[in-house]
Amino acid sequence: MGTCRKIAMATGFVLFAIPAAFAQTLSDARAAQDNTDRLDVITVLGDRQDSDPGSFSAIDAKEIADSSLDHPAEILNTLPGVNVQMNSGQEHLVAVRSPVLTGGAAQGSFLVLQNGVPTRSPAFGNANTLLEPHFEVAGAIEVVRGPASAKYGSNAVHGLINVITVDQLASGYGVNASGSTLERYKLDLFAAPENMYAALSLQDDKGWRDDTGTTQQKGTFAYEGQMGGWDSLFWASFANLNQETAGYIEGNKAYRDRDVARSNANPEAFRDASFAMGALRLSRNINGLAVSVTPYARWQDMTFAQHFLPYKGLEENGHSAFGVMGDVEGQVERGTWRVGGMIDAASGDLKETQDQPFGFFPGDKRFPVGTHYDYTVDTLAGALWGELEYPLTKDVRVLAGLRAETHEYDYATHTPAGILGRFNVPDDRTDRFDLVTPKLGVIWDDAIGNVSLYANYARGQRAPQASDLYRLQNLQTVGDVKSETLDSIEIGARGTALRERLVFDVAAYAMKKKNFFFRDAAGLNVIGGKTDHIGVEVQASYALTESIDVSANVSWSDQTYAFDRAANGIVDGNQIDTAPEWLGDLKLNWQATEKLEASLSAEFVGEYFTDEAESAEYNGHTLTNARFGYDVTDALEAFVIVRNVFDVEYADRADYAFGVDRYFPGEPLNATFGVRSRW
Repeated sequence: MGTCRKIAMATGFVLFAIPAAFAQTLSDARAAQDNTDRLDVITVLGDRQDSDPGSFSAIDAKEIADSSLDHPAEILNTLPGVNVQMNSGQEHLVAVRSPVLTGGAAQGSFLVLQNGVPTRSPAFGNANTLLEPHFEVAGAIEVVRGPASAKYGSNAVHGLINVITVDQLASGYGVNASGSTLERYKLDLFAAPENMYAALSLQDDKGWRDDTGTTQQKGTFAYEGQMGGWDSLFWASFANLNQETAGYIEGNKAYRDRDVARSNANPEAFRDASFAMGALRLSRNINGLAVSVTPYARWQDMTFAQHFLPYKGLEENGHSAFGVMGDVEGQVERGTWRVGGMIDAASGDLKETQDQPFGFFPGDKRFPVGTHYDYTVDTLAGALWGELEYPLTKDVRVLAGLRAETHEYDYATHTPAGILGRFNVPDDRTDRFDLVTPKLGVIWDDAIGNVSLYANYARGQRAPQASDLYRLQNLQTVGDVKSETLDSIEIGARGTALRERLVFDVAAYAMKKKNFFFRDAAGLNVIGGKTDHIGVEVQASYALTESIDVSANVSWSDQTYAFDRAANGIVDGNQIDTAPEWLGDLKLNWQATEKLEASLSAEFVGEYFTDEAESAEYNGHTLTNARFGYDVTDALEAFVIVRNVFDVEYADRADYAFGVDRYFPGEPLNATFGVRSRW
């Protein structure tokens, strides 16, 4: 991989240098234009502007702080089309306009960013990737539903989640401290002297199920200043998790028995994970062109017990990477153009071992004791992209984009190649995948009063995860896995009504996906799957009075298989498992007095099938939460958050595999008491 590293360094240097030179060369295009003000946080560090076609939502700092997050799912699930299932501790699985995905599909179908920079290299995703960003003190969270813009490529297939931790480098100091009836204790500290920001979040959770407990530490540091005539924003963050994990409970509707729900059949299960990343964003205006360059580096390491697999192996994985992103924005005639690129060089490793004999029947040799996989993969990913936003009339604009990227993999195994029981270890090899993703949208501003209409086509595509390519099973052929592609069409309307007391966003979409790679309920990998997805999402808020407002969202979707696989009961037209038809969230906010505020919310998850053959299902649930906050002084607030107010017996995740119903039970009624101070 030495040559690839040299290419990466050379390409990174070129990508760093070209925007400035390109800006000088094209300066005549905007030489007469005055310098523009700094764009808002979503534009600078994210994927969308408020006026772009396509579906997205943003959560602000107050909402994040008020939620006093135990888990990012608690706030992400308040958005339309989003369904993050909590498993045990901080573990989770994500759905954004999709089923709740697992394995490589879960790792590669959603792009997670921190301050606009991906937290993982394209080939080394993680189904639990929300463990890593510093959600607890975020200034904003942006969620794009459906394929992202041309700015972001591989892994932004079903959606994008961007955690913005350096929102305007808010001044002052603060502390949040809380404890709960489940013996979960949290502390958030931040300090923001001029041009600087530092934050630390600590959590100690005893765990409400037997033999569980989690300790977690996260930190962020940022500094804003000048560097050689460029505006600079340096930031770095880290996360560390040590978790004793509870496994599934088994048996039809076992979550309804509280003694069973609290039990843990896998007291040996655990997850230890560490993560760090940093970036330097350099930006300036050169002769009227906005130029931005962001070099970055990241590192990640994880070890966990695979309690969810029958043979209960141990997995150790990690990767390190460096890269650079850059773009230039300018104007031509009445339109705005953007061009950019990225380079990401990474090295990752994975080792899976089994230390105890296992077999479904006497003489079953498919799961041998010892090392199943032990490999290293060096990757090099590069991309170029461009966008043009052009007004057709005074009120109608078109946004067109195109991205081209390439991914190179250099794989080396450290254990003998060949088939060992259920496991297929490929010999050393190299692979390459080339992707092209177009985007075309049109928006009609103020088409009907204060309501804008839009239509949007986008393609999402991802190169395979390293584990898709090299962690094979005995019935697979090396080299069969292809790039996954999703084509999406959506139409929508957003705006205000009723004297601007009602704010709403409505979207309808249809998507087709091919080369879907996933692991079925029998634990076998499926190659070349096809799926169809249609849905409608509505998000709205309404000011009932000066002191009371209500917000709500509801999502309907029909997500189906578009191919047949008799081996595990998949039939063309069957509902995809773990894809609720209905999702909803309702929240009432009341500013009772100048000092006292309260909110009541309800989250609805509809019924869904838990296996591909539609032979098992979960009935869904509705959870109710409440929050009360009182300003003791201008700088100090005391609050109480009550979760699962009616003590509903439910499952965070329901699954059917190996012939049994399996569940991660949801938490019982609990309350968090805390204080929050700012000065």
